[in-house]
Amino acid sequence: MDVKRLLLLIPLAVLAYLIVVQWNQDYGQVAPEPAAPSITAGAPGEETAAPAEGGDDLAVPTTPRAEGDMGQEMPGEPATTSRSRDLVAVITDVLDVRIDPQGGDIVYAALPQHRFTLNSDRPYVLLSDSESRSYVARSGLQLDGHAGRISFTPESTEYRLTENDNRLEVDLAAEVNGVDLIKRFTFERGSYAVDVNYYLANRSEEPVNARFIGQLARDNSPDPSSGPALGMRSYLGAAYSSPDDRYQKVDFEDIQAGKFPNRDVEGGWVAIIQHYFVSAWAPPQNQQNLYYAATDSQSRNVAAFAGPISSVAPDGEARLGATLYMGPKVQDYMETVAPNLRLTVDFGWLWFIANPLFWLLDQIHDLIGNWGWSIVLLTVLVKLAMWPLSAKAYKSMARMRKLGPEMQRLKEQYGDDRQKMSQEMMKFYQKEKINPLGGCLPILVQMPVFIALYWMLLESVELRHAPFMFWIQDLSVKDPFFILPILMGASMFVQQLLNPTPPDPMQAKIMKMLPVVFTFFFLWFPAGLVIYWVVNNVISIAQQYVITRKIESDPSVGKGMKTK
Repeated sequence: MDVKRLLLLIPLAVLAYLIVVQWNQDYGQVAPEPAAPSITAGAPGEETAAPAEGGDDLAVPTTPRAEGDMGQEMPGEPATTSRSRDLVAVITDVLDVRIDPQGGDIVYAALPQHRFTLNSDRPYVLLSDSESRSYVARSGLQLDGHAGRISFTPESTEYRLTENDNRLEVDLAAEVNGVDLIKRFTFERGSYAVDVNYYLANRSEEPVNARFIGQLARDNSPDPSSGPALGMRSYLGAAYSSPDDRYQKVDFEDIQAGKFPNRDVEGGWVAIIQHYFVSAWAPPQNQQNLYYAATDSQSRNVAAFAGPISSVAPDGEARLGATLYMGPKVQDYMETVAPNLRLTVDFGWLWFIANPLFWLLDQIHDLIGNWGWSIVLLTVLVKLAMWPLSAKAYKSMARMRKLGPEMQRLKEQYGDDRQKMSQEMMKFYQKEKINPLGGCLPILVQMPVFIALYWMLLESVELRHAPFMFWIQDLSVKDPFFILPILMGASMFVQQLLNPTPPDPMQAKIMKMLPVVFTFFFLWFPAGLVIYWVVNNVISIAQQYVITRKIESDPSVGKGMKTK
């Protein structure tokens, strides 16, 4: 490359870099998060709409539905919404929720321990019934002789977990056809799981049948925790679990098309999953539950379960309930809620490799306390484990590099006779102990580990807003100045200098373009992932350099090569 061309490319590269940085600042911002609704949701002086008579948005399919049949519709409450009623505020150390007394649904849930953005003082909002996103956790009770949602009366409109308490109970009371009801929400300090229970006391003269129903309803709005990015995205949709199928995804498109058949199984759970966070209903694991999916009158996707029907005798009492989890996808937290709920941390089809890698990463973090340095050390350990395979590949490539002139001479000598050239090349490989695939096979063996590590870093909520050092203050988002991707591209270029030159000129040009292409894609990759690639490349360069110098200085390699 001449000096004039180099002097032209350098300012162009700097200009392109500044344009990308400015574009990221102007257009790479996420949308504002909805604010918490006030305890009194209606405006002062505004008339509050009455609930629709007979409106029951918790209807349960009466018969098992075949795949493709939408079954019984689950109508909403067209005459009113939670925004026009007084809400009950409940605040703990890890949850800030709003409960609608009309039905007792949780229509807002924020996570004070997780900020919306790195530099924001506002908590991350998981559940919200706002103009930008409708995502709520509904629960209800089907009672004989009663249609529609139950209107509860709270003891207070605001509850707060004090420093001296580890447990907070929120009671909503109602009376329906001679049955006294208490809907109790139980919050624990440090827990994202909420126990939701109905306590029934039948004061009538007839037995009453009751059934607990739990639903998660979400529209098709984008995942706010993903942010703008290129590359693979995390799953956004519903999931179910049963003893026969530990983890089954159900896309929102399948719910809209009615492709999820009803299932009556023992135990299990139902969830809606997004990047880093999850909401899930987990009924008692020793009871038979009906799982189903449908759409409501607002076209929201509904993933739900219905517990068994319980009969309450006159003067009898009963308790029906389930556990609602609303929080980050932390495996230790979710494992205490229901079996297999930790599988919502979806490490992909290589989960059996990713799970041990995450366990090792977590153990390293417990020792050093920084997730960025934990990724560095994990990469070093993985590279050490793969050291023999990498060494075998680099030795083969180093031999090919040193013997490149002789191979080129053979191609020029027998270029017109392909069969003869192939025979001479095979003799040459045998003589010099070269395996043409020796540089590829060891790398292919390592690829599953690299892919599993990629998904493990992508799915781990522990990296969200976790700082590394200097300008990297959030390992879950892209490098704001794109320095790490540029270093990654530079390391790829250095690696290519150590590799043998491809014999095909077109292939050689394509290989030279790969660092530029990878750098472009890695611009929007999370910083934690790019750190892994940079460290892996640097270690590979050091190992390959040592092996290449050793092979090139070995007089036994290429002994007797002819010179042109």
